Amino acid sequence: MSAVTDRTMDDGIAECWREIGVRGDRSCPELITHLHCRNCPTHAEVARKLLDRPLPPGYRDAWTQHFARRDEKAPEGEEIDSVLIFRIGEEWLGLPAGICREIAEPRPVHSLPHRRHEAVRGIVNVRGELLICISLPALLGIGATAFSRGSGRIAIFPRLVVIGEEARHVAFEVDEVHGLHGYRAHERGPVPATVGRAAGSVVETMIPWNGHTVGCLAAGRLLDLIDRSIA
Repeated sequence: MSAVTDRTMDDGIAECWREIGVRGDRSCPELITHLHCRNCPTHAEVARKLLDRPLPPGYRDAWTQHFARRDEKAPEGEEIDSVLIFRIGEEWLGLPAGICREIAEPRPVHSLPHRRHEAVRGIVNVRGELLICISLPALLGIGATAFSRGSGRIAIFPRLVVIGEEARHVAFEVDEVHGLHGYRAHERGPVPATVGRAAGSVVETMIPWNGHTVGCLAAGRLLDLIDRSIA
């Protein structure tokens, strides 16, 4: 924006977009030309100044210590396993990151004639590739219990997860994806007897995460179970 206001950031950069721009009273004459502050050369110049500003004292050291920090409870040399954590209903599950291929927005599922297994929902088109879409709740015997969000404001979006090894790619729908999470062997816990028979044959361990208990699925067992449901 061409006008300069009294409102500035801590490092002296004027925040004109908050005063006369789209987040202010919209009195800036440059809005007629640029329509939005993000299209304005002044806004771009402010962004460059923020990116080019010197690092604050101790910034590098603080982050170096953060990433170098070891878990004091973990034995020396203990490896970290990585899983993709997602939710189906009230159940939080984890899949080995090695078989996760893509996280996509939900697609229309086209039914297949004469399907033999209730876990096979149909086929979906993911970037031009037709994939079998599996129902994990039906496959693992997980109830479709409604999930209570509480008072949180974070938006929750269903996703389509594509997994597989080499040419064996399938997809399934989930209610929410958290993302990748690393855990150590000492965090592994036994699978409780309350886990259903179908799920218990695939869930190999339980891990704590963010106040929840996550059932980590064995990649090979899950893919074999999917293959049997498709056959």
